[in-house]
Amino acid sequence: MNGEIITVFTIVFVIIVLLVIDKIRIDVVALLCLLSLTWTGILDGAEALSGFSSNAVLAMLSVMILGRGIAKTGVMDRFSNLVVRAGGDSQTRIVAMVSASAGLISGFIQNIGAVVIFLPSILKISRRINISASNLIMPIGFAAILGGTLTMIGSGPLIMVNDLLKTVSLEPYGIFAVTPVGICLLLSGILFFALVGKFILPKRPPAKTDYPLQKILVDTWDLPESIHHYHIPHDSPLVGMTLEDSGIWAKYHLHILAINKDRTLEYAPWRNTRFTYGQTIVLLGEKENIDSFAADYLLAPKRKPGKLRSLNDPESAGFSEIVIPPRSGIIGKSIRDFGLRKNYGIEPIALFRSGTITEGDFSDVLINAGDTLIVHGSWQNIARLKTNSDFVLIAPITAEARTPSKTLPAIACFSLAIILTFSGLPISIAFLTGAVSMVLTRVLDIDEAYQAIDWKVVFFLAGLIPLSIAMEKTGAAFLLATSVMEIVHGSHLILVLLAVALLATIFSLFMSNVAATVILAPLVINMAQIGGYDPAAMVLLLAVSCANSFILPTHQVNIMLKSQGGYSNLDYLKAGGGMTVLFLLIIVSAFYLLYF
Repeated sequence: MNGEIITVFTIVFVIIVLLVIDKIRIDVVALLCLLSLTWTGILDGAEALSGFSSNAVLAMLSVMILGRGIAKTGVMDRFSNLVVRAGGDSQTRIVAMVSASAGLISGFIQNIGAVVIFLPSILKISRRINISASNLIMPIGFAAILGGTLTMIGSGPLIMVNDLLKTVSLEPYGIFAVTPVGICLLLSGILFFALVGKFILPKRPPAKTDYPLQKILVDTWDLPESIHHYHIPHDSPLVGMTLEDSGIWAKYHLHILAINKDRTLEYAPWRNTRFTYGQTIVLLGEKENIDSFAADYLLAPKRKPGKLRSLNDPESAGFSEIVIPPRSGIIGKSIRDFGLRKNYGIEPIALFRSGTITEGDFSDVLINAGDTLIVHGSWQNIARLKTNSDFVLIAPITAEARTPSKTLPAIACFSLAIILTFSGLPISIAFLTGAVSMVLTRVLDIDEAYQAIDWKVVFFLAGLIPLSIAMEKTGAAFLLATSVMEIVHGSHLILVLLAVALLATIFSLFMSNVAATVILAPLVINMAQIGGYDPAAMVLLLAVSCANSFILPTHQVNIMLKSQGGYSNLDYLKAGGGMTVLFLLIIVSAFYLLYF
């Protein structure tokens, strides 16, 4: 063993220790790795920096941008809500449907992104059918991880495969090369929880989280929470009346949040708006007052409110506090004068001044400096107030503004990226084209595109890729491969495949699955070459096996969901143990039958 190999092994050992103890950020660890390989003379400058121009890094950041663009349109929100509604009140059916949806989406965007999209819906349905969220969250998180094996862009390790193959002059894989295995894994995960979930999942309530901001506002200002949708029939006395004529404020103490007819949607209609036959109206107030108003005017409940449903969704709309600063241009004017409803599509709910709250119709009250307005509207409309110095928003808007009008361009850009992969273009160029197209079509502006990129992950990838080059260049990978092959030499191919899958599983439990892939790839390539097996298939097995991270909550998806579900490490050991065994059985069998 020469000095260069000892140096590389030392660097690998130190990097593994740093990743396991997790005291230094992963991107800093990767940069230390890159610099160490240069300082010790193992790699020259060009080799050390090659990771920054790699296909893996370009593909990763492009997928992040595409995922943000799709999420911004709200199309994923509508899709997840549709799945949840179709699931009804059956826990098994809901888990299966949402798991399948999250898994399928994870095949095309990063699995952490799919989980973020579905998590609000999971929490809503757990409250609606009155079951613990811990019975829903873990299965869907596992499905998102498994779904990342459906395509070559579904996870970091699979994105890196073609770059790793390129270093040893092997042919790259197409985007759907791994799909048969991914389908088997995703179906196994869904069936696993459908059959034994009730025996292995905890039934404790989720861990306590911060008190929701909307609940704080409702409790502080004693605000109404009941929102209902009604249709105005032709024989309703309301037809032809204005909002003021109807007594909506003075008599019934209600607010109309929106009116919709013939695809024309008007948020916070102003007082002179007239009701017409066929309109759908959204009422906010106490339930008994809404029932009284509906009975007096012969209104029919709207069972399928369509786009108006967003006003019931705290991710899309809600209450907000607005303070009038001393230099505001609306001081001395009324709400009617500056047209809060007409210009911003926001409904004023209450006015707080000098310890007194005014509710109902206060459109003609003159505004003073320091007044606080409580309003309701879509987050997109409320966010517009931030650009006006006449108002100060007290509470931050945590929900991202949606742009439904950009749904078709976003889907077209994403589809373009997928189609280009079939034309022979590298995955990185195909998806970078899609990402740039999203900027050109204004689905995202360039600043939003940069914000969508997790630069920590980018530098982590770019910093660790040279380690693979170093292990190959110095012969360290060949030495390790020889040692491992001595153990499995002469064994059946299934045992060799199992050894690779187990090795990947163990590494992925204690470090990033990307790091495990980079470190182990040269090893398994040389193992395959020594044993006379297909090295490209062996690397693919390695990358897929690095998704087998269920026993401990070390995968980024499980880390995020651990507190939401109120899980302990023992819960992951119990449920993840069975999933890990099932994963190994399927992955070894599938690769043995399909790739070797």
